[in-house]
Amino acid sequence: MVPVVFVHGIRLSGAAWSGQLELLGHPAKAIDLPGHGTRRGERFTLAAAADAVAEAIGEPALVVGHSLGGYVAIAAAAQYPERVAGLVVAGSTFLPGKALETPFRVAHRLLTRLPDQGERLSRWQFRSALPPKLAEAVIGGGIATEVIPDVAKAFADFDVLSALTAYPGPTWLVNGSRDHFRRHERRFLEACADGRLINVPKAGHYLPMVRGKEFAQLVLDAARSLSISPVSSERSGSC
Repeated sequence: MVPVVFVHGIRLSGAAWSGQLELLGHPAKAIDLPGHGTRRGERFTLAAAADAVAEAIGEPALVVGHSLGGYVAIAAAAQYPERVAGLVVAGSTFLPGKALETPFRVAHRLLTRLPDQGERLSRWQFRSALPPKLAEAVIGGGIATEVIPDVAKAFADFDVLSALTAYPGPTWLVNGSRDHFRRHERRFLEACADGRLINVPKAGHYLPMVRGKEFAQLVLDAARSLSISPVSSERSGSC
């Protein structure tokens, strides 16, 4: 099967994918985006983030992105289509704009007013939402609250639907049925040159981390389909 490259969400790091790396039993790696994890202190830009994904790819790979990582994966696939054998975009089908940007800016403002820059609150959030082992891995990888303004700025003018249209390969749009980031999933599906939409019942935004075994199976199925035979160009509906 083709190798897998995982791209994490905002404030997190490659450690967010540690559960998937254990579950897959398949060649895979998880990167740190600029401004996150081992790259904290670097400025986040969309171009630099897309380059980070491309640099992590040896042979053509299935690129799997969650939340911020899904948008970055789309940008990387549009810019480097020859390196991306397929895309799995999870929790990333909300069109960038004020409705997406404002909550992040408000959260950043509130967190940075706290004496510890919101570190204690963020740790509580992840320990409450994620399985214990994964929560500690996420916390150990660092929580980069300071990167939020750079990310918001980078996505202010990102035409994600055009980027998605520019990528000719197969794309899986995966959302939890309770994920607020699925709002524009149908528009994203229509933008795909070769897309399919998968909705996981009773799952929220942290689907890849909370429902790890189910998500790993989706990733493996996608990787196998790329290795065995060309994927049909017909768009599929929700399942």
